Amino acid sequence: MAKDEVKLIGFWASPFALRVEWALKIKGVEYKYIDEDLKNKSPMLLQYNPVHKKIPVLVHNGKPVAESLVIIEYIDETWKQNPIFPEDPYEKAQARFWAKFADDKCQPSIFSTFLKQGEELEKAVKEARENLKTLEMGLKGKFFGGEKIGFADVAIGWIPFWTRITEEIVGVKLVDEVNMPLLNAWFEDVLDVEILKERLPPRDETLAHCKTFRESLLSGAAAAST
Repeated sequence: MAKDEVKLIGFWASPFALRVEWALKIKGVEYKYIDEDLKNKSPMLLQYNPVHKKIPVLVHNGKPVAESLVIIEYIDETWKQNPIFPEDPYEKAQARFWAKFADDKCQPSIFSTFLKQGEELEKAVKEARENLKTLEMGLKGKFFGGEKIGFADVAIGWIPFWTRITEEIVGVKLVDEVNMPLLNAWFEDVLDVEILKERLPPRDETLAHCKTFRESLLSGAAAAST
């Protein structure tokens, strides 16, 4: 049987591309990684994701799959070794629920905290903390998957890395051991899982990239309001 040809079109500082890489690594799937220039999108990206024109895109034997959570499910169903999803239908539904909650609620509120200043920042911090406190309810033990990482951990595992960077840049604390002891412990534990930790982008480079990105967005917003 011919060997699978797997390519991942991503961006080095994207948490959504990162979680797809994590899934591929957990499965032991060999792949070629292609780093996209998001300011000058390549013909390849536009060809393989003509609908949203966004990364990440998985290309498996010439067939593209877009949207990171969809890609992870595709990976888990295509390569049967080292399952990411739990077998139990209810547990599988719960894993999907918390991954979607994180994308729909936590990610926008963390990003809002990243962007805001003054009184608007206070409101954004409050909302982010409330959403993260709710997320804590999904923990089944050490991880969202129980005693070992599962789909929700792979899907949500980017949050600790980028939340801590947001806290440092903005000068706030979103998650701590007093108000969210379980989530705070998970922040440490999930990024200590070797297969996840080894694929994290360099922290210093990510911090510098995020600072520049934030300054650009804030200056653009200021210019638009004048």
